[in-house]
Formats: sequence, structure tokens, C-alpha cells
Amino acid sequence: MSAWRETPTLRGAHVTLRPLDPADLPAIEAAAAQDDLWDTFYAGVAQLKDGARWLAAAMEQRDAGRALPFTVLDAGGAVVGTTRFMRMSEANRRLEIGGTFYARQVQRTGVNTEAKLLLLTQAFDALGCQCVQIRTDWLNKGSQRAIERLGAKRDGVLRGHQRFADGRLRDTVVYSILDREWAGVRDNLQLMLTRGGRS
Repeated sequence: MSAWRETPTLRGAHVTLRPLDPADLPAIEAAAAQDDLWDTFYAGVAQLKDGARWLAAAMEQRDAGRALPFTVLDAGGAVVGTTRFMRMSEANRRLEIGGTFYARQVQRTGVNTEAKLLLLTQAFDALGCQCVQIRTDWLNKGSQRAIERLGAKRDGVLRGHQRFADGRLRDTVVYSILDREWAGVRDNLQLMLTRGGRS
């Protein structure tokens, strides 16, 4: 089976990313509900208010070869979020890292920095990607700052890009990292981890 179709387990010091399992759903929903995180309208976490639908969509995308969803575990093995490779195109050696959220207690810790290091290493070194995208909502300024600290470059804004269930039309900020930039981004992420890992 192609590595583009099989979700690996990726391990670091702060975080483990393993294939999303339907049995993870209650813990993922609980993490999303903490401190009303899923009410942050610009972060997309609200999808987890209908966890069964969210899970079905993630598995459908996986089975179609368009996504590889992960459950995020902290250093102690607790479920603290989810992320995925998505919009995957093996022919074009491109994918996006997205569908990401973390429980409040691990935000602004080494979890995101190391998770991105693990995901980017898999994308560039194992899958041979030539481009990895990361997207976020125009209103999510914290996410934009975090993506920029990783070393991704801002490509532009897709205006009026996506309509949410509440009727809001989202402008999407698009970032990318190219294979020729990967070595520098990797060094930056490793340095961030030695300095406490905040992103």
C-alpha cells in the first residue's frame, strides 16, 4: 500500500500522533467541549458538536485517499486533539495540514510545534512532497501568528472562500512550505523546541 494511503504513528517527546480511531471520539469531543472551545466560531471546532457526523466525514475522506486523520496524544498518553493531512494529491506531491485543534491545556506548549515537526517530516521526507499548505480563518489571528512562527510563507487570502452552517462566509488565509524551504523550517522548529516549544 502507498504511504499516501496509510496513516502512520508519529512519536516525539511531547506528542504522539496516531491514526484516528472511532473509539477516540468521546475523548476528542470532551477536549473540544472544555472551556467551550468549540464555541470559538472562527476555529472550526464547532463541527465536533456533531461528533458522529465529523467522524464519518473524516473516515470518508480517508477511505477516498484524500486525507489521513490523526488523534493527538500528549506526553502522558491523553487525547488532546486531532489533526490531519488533507487535500492530498500524490500525483502533484502536495497536501495540506489542517483540521487541527488542541485542548486548551496544551495550547501554547510544545505540542503544536512538535506535531508540526512530525507532520512536516513525514510529508517531505517520507512522502516526498514538494509543497505543504496550511490554511486558517482570516479572523483567527492567533493561528496566523503560530503558522508564521513555524516558518510557512503566506501565499494570500481566498476571499469569500467557505460558508459555514451559521451562514458566515469565511476568508481563508493560505500559507505554504516548499521542499526547498524544508531544511530551514525544520531547523527553526527544532530550535523552537529547545527553547520551550511554544508556537
